This record gives sequence, C-alpha cells and structure tokens, in this order.
Amino acid sequence: MAAPPETPAEITTRLRPIRDRRPGRAVAAVACVVLGLGLIGGAVTGSWLTGDSSASTTVGTGSGYAEARALWHSVPVDTLFPRTLKGDGAGPGGADRVWTRITVAPDGPCTGALDPLLVKTVQPVGCVRVLRATYTDATTSSVTTVGMIFTEAGADAMAALRNRFDEGLDERADLMPRTYPAPGTAAATFGDKQRASWTVKVLTDAPVIVFAVSGFADGRTVGDPQPAAEAMVSGATSAPAQAGLGHEAKGIADRIERGLRRSVNTPTESPQ
Repeated sequence: MAAPPETPAEITTRLRPIRDRRPGRAVAAVACVVLGLGLIGGAVTGSWLTGDSSASTTVGTGSGYAEARALWHSVPVDTLFPRTLKGDGAGPGGADRVWTRITVAPDGPCTGALDPLLVKTVQPVGCVRVLRATYTDATTSSVTTVGMIFTEAGADAMAALRNRFDEGLDERADLMPRTYPAPGTAAATFGDKQRASWTVKVLTDAPVIVFAVSGFADGRTVGDPQPAAEAMVSGATSAPAQAGLGHEAKGIADRIERGLRRSVNTPTESPQ
C-alpha cells in the first residue's frame, strides 16, 4: 500500500454560506453580540472560557443559550472546526499533538448522523442540528471524527441528560458516535467497525453535546472499543490505549469544545 501524502487532501463542505461583511457591518455585528452577552454576566462568561460548567447555569435561562444554539449556522466552518488543532500535552505521557482537518460533513439532522439508539438517548433534549468533521494526526496513522449536537433544551434538561451520561451512558459501546469517512482521504475506510475509542460530553452551560470517536487510519477493525477515559488510564493495555486513541478522541473533543465557547464571545475568531 502506497504511503499517504504528507499533507492529507481535504474534502470540505461549508456548513452554511457566510457572506463577507464590510468593516462597518462587522463592527456593528460584534457590538450587538457584546451587548447581548452583557446580559449573561461576567461569571458566566468566565465559566464558558475556562470550561467550568459548574460555575454557573444561569446562562441556560438567558440570551446566552440562544446565542450558543445559533452558532451552527452563524459561525464559519473554519472557526467551529479549525483546519489545524494544536494539542500541547494532549498525547500519552503529555506528548504534544497536532491534528489536521481532512473533511467536513454537511450540517444535518440527528437521524443518519448518529446511531438510532444514540438518537433515542438524546431525544429528551431535542436535536436541532449535528455538525461533524474528521481529523488525522501528524503521522496520518489515526483518524478522529468530532461533532457537536445542538439541542432545543434549556439548562435543566441538559443537566438531567449530563447526569445520565455521567452515571454510565458515556461508557456504553452501543452509544458510540458514528464516524464520518471521506473517499480519497486518510479516513476513507473509517467506518463503524473501525471505531476504537470515543467520548461524549453533555454541556450544561450550553445546549450542545460534544463527541468524538477515533480509530486507525489503515482501516483495521477493532473488536473491543474502549471509552476514552478508560483508554487514557496509565498502564492500560488495550489496542486503543496503546495506540493513544483515547487521547486522540479526548484531545480533539476538548479543543472543539473550547473553540465553541470562544465563539460565543468572538464569532469570527479561528481558535487553534
């Protein structure tokens, strides 16, 4: 088999066309966002930027939830899913990682993008839209699909679903997210049987569920996939653990989540 190119080809679909803004309009738009976010309060903004969902849940009853819910069609794809993600210290043993985006899925409904059982599980919070992209590591030996499920729910419903996942749903292999492969890329053979490690995080300060699923880029099947939290345990001997695939799923999901939080305050920022 021929070696993959050093820089993988990308197949990208824009989630929504975003017209170029004139400077005056851009300033006005940013001013409107800032004024709207002012209603949320400094404490809530701090929780978004640091990823501390427990700091405050009042955003769920104010305009902040509405702002976050609208991001899937108001923010450019390169902001939600940057072309390159830097994972300083995100690999096994604190090794640095760099991931390159190789394909972006069109936005769509939960049905088709998620397994039926996962669709049923998130049904109580209502699915507005699913966004997905697939990344590969610097060696093109692993591939990871990361996504965001935007929901209709408020803070209470999101907290209830978060509790269910924390109680064990996040470890169930039958609730693994689906992959997003793309012909002609390192993820061409990344299907259901290639899923090796995954993570699902229900946010409580935004109507969003962030997920990621990783596997080997060579198309090998994985008979015993392992949740990222277990695959990242020191001394774990499973194939996903030894290949660092738990770190891949968790590291990419974390950075997409951080970018989402930044986008609430700076919609045109392209996080790294």
